[in-house]
Amino acid sequence: MLIQLGIIGLLAAMLPLAIVWVSDDPDKYRKLVWVTLFLTFDLIMFGAFTRLTDSGLGCPDWPGCYGQADPLRAHADISAAEAAMPTGPVTVMKAWIEMIHRYLAMAIGVLIISIMVIAWRKWWQSGRKETRFSPTFSAVLFAFVCLQGAFGAWTVTMKLQPVIVTTHLLLGITLLALLTWLGARQTNHPPVAQSALALRTPAILAIALLTLQIALGGWVSSNYAALACTDFPLCQGMLLPPMDFQHGFSLWRDLGKTAGGEYLPFAALTAIHWVHRVFAFVVVALVAWVALNALKTDGLRKTARWLLVMIAFQFATGVLTIFLDFPLALAVIHNGGAALLVLLLVTLNYKIRIAARVS
Repeated sequence: MLIQLGIIGLLAAMLPLAIVWVSDDPDKYRKLVWVTLFLTFDLIMFGAFTRLTDSGLGCPDWPGCYGQADPLRAHADISAAEAAMPTGPVTVMKAWIEMIHRYLAMAIGVLIISIMVIAWRKWWQSGRKETRFSPTFSAVLFAFVCLQGAFGAWTVTMKLQPVIVTTHLLLGITLLALLTWLGARQTNHPPVAQSALALRTPAILAIALLTLQIALGGWVSSNYAALACTDFPLCQGMLLPPMDFQHGFSLWRDLGKTAGGEYLPFAALTAIHWVHRVFAFVVVALVAWVALNALKTDGLRKTARWLLVMIAFQFATGVLTIFLDFPLALAVIHNGGAALLVLLLVTLNYKIRIAARVS
């Protein structure tokens, strides 16, 4: 089975590798980095779709599905589980969603190994002087994708334990951020005014708070707390509804249970949702402030405009998700918006670093 899964991963990686190979871009390494970045963003979106469709246990074992490399061969076992529990976590559709997610993750793993091998070769050929082919950076990427794979396995084997699911999301976002930084290193950027240095600390703080907000969003999703507040701007018709922060933010516990093994009270779900909602205002305010100030700086204006568009879009999709009763497509788009904000803020931080290096 492991050999079969490896072959599937290689085959899934062949298309993006072929796209890079036949492209007109003379810098194939740069092209490979950006293609891998694009597919990592797709993986985060599809991971959100997997989580929101409750497909995380569509195949209740790992790395295969009922001991098989694909749901087609495991169809009898999956169908039996679906017949026994039609609304349960195992159905034919959910099994395919989960395995496609794993296949895409394996393809990205192959692409990152390719990036690492090419980087080491080019770095050595350049006499170990070409910093954009840093072997250390590519090795860190490889370590992160291995760690991400481990948490993907634990997500299944530990039955969607919220802290594991949320960490899995954060590692995916971190991998996207690292690939964005690597992609920025392969790209020629216009000169950045020295006034950008004034934004150095606020830009770092913005990405730190955005990461915390994504963690809170992952905590909402992994605890199925999205429906705890179905109105806006109030929650359950109150500014401060009944909330249980102790149980809501107890990390080491099973899904739907308290640390003591009892069922999680609704007030705990309310606390989880409320904190994510309130903290969103802090993040929106800071990112918008950073973007507005970056608009005044040569070399940062394009990124700043996109930041303003995306932070407004993200806030709007968050509010609409509540008013439209949490439609699946909009919830997935909301997850994608968070990933795009990370990409833009990493790019902004990289450009500010250019100004600092010149200074």
